[in-house]
This record gives sequence, C-alpha cells and structure tokens, in this order.
Amino acid sequence: MAEDIKTLDDLKSVVSGTPAAEADAQINREPQRDAQGRAYATGKRKDAVARVWVKPGSGKVTVNGKDINEYFARPVLQMILKQPFDVAGVAGQYDVQATVKGGGLSGQAGAVKHGISQALQLHEPSLRAALKAAGFLTRDSRVVERKKYGRAKARRSFQFSKR
Repeated sequence: MAEDIKTLDDLKSVVSGTPAAEADAQINREPQRDAQGRAYATGKRKDAVARVWVKPGSGKVTVNGKDINEYFARPVLQMILKQPFDVAGVAGQYDVQATVKGGGLSGQAGAVKHGISQALQLHEPSLRAALKAAGFLTRDSRVVERKKYGRAKARRSFQFSKR
C-alpha cells in the first residue's frame, strides 16, 4: 500500500475514497429536543455562563425571569442577543428562556448569544452553516489575565522611583 502512494495526488485519491471521509463530508445531524420540544445549550463568555432553552414561538426572549428590554437595558446588548436570529433568518420564530450567572452585562450578553446560537443549531440543524460561518458557535476564549505577584495589575508595574 505504501509503495503505491508516491505523490500527493495519489494520497488524495486514497483518502477521498475511504468511507470515513465520505461520512464526514455528509454528516446527517438529528435535531436534539426534549419532551416539550425545546433545545438546550450552554453559552459562555468571559466569566459568564448562560443556560439557554429555545423553542418555537413568537420571538419572546426572557433572561433570568425578566424581559430582554428590562434585563439588558442598553440597545447594543439587545442587538448582540438578536444577531443569531438575524443571521439564521428566523427572527421572531423562536422563544428563548435563559438563566445567566457571573461576569458583567456585556459578558452575560455574549454568553446568552453563544447559548442561543448553540441551541438554535441543535433545534434546527439546517441553521448550523449560517451560524458557523458568522462565528457564533465558537466560544470566545479571551478572559481577563490574572494579576501577578509584585505588580500593580496583570502587567502594570509599580511606579519606579530613582530616589
């Protein structure tokens, strides 16, 4: 077998002919819903963790028992939450119920957005391509750098005094 493969084209023809490569190219994803027809996902951003349930409905978004306009008062944060629906083209078709803990408001908004994106693609697998292309299924791994010993902050040193 190894003697037959002498060029990259030969290798490509061997790899593309395997059943595993064909299966990866055409994965049939099944919708993952509970008994009530909801899809559940966890979203994370900075220190915030959001538990999100998505079900078909009228577009009502509830975060920690409050309406989206009440919990996220800033229009920018509300826009962040609505991005997955706009990208997938399903605005106003799903109800969202989320609980979020930790972090600040912008981190919480990012966590809920990540959770909504994950739950949408679990509820309706055909939306996965649009959400993945927009980068909404990837967790933003940037977190605050820890403070180091002998420093004022993570990188800031104490003021130097010559005398």
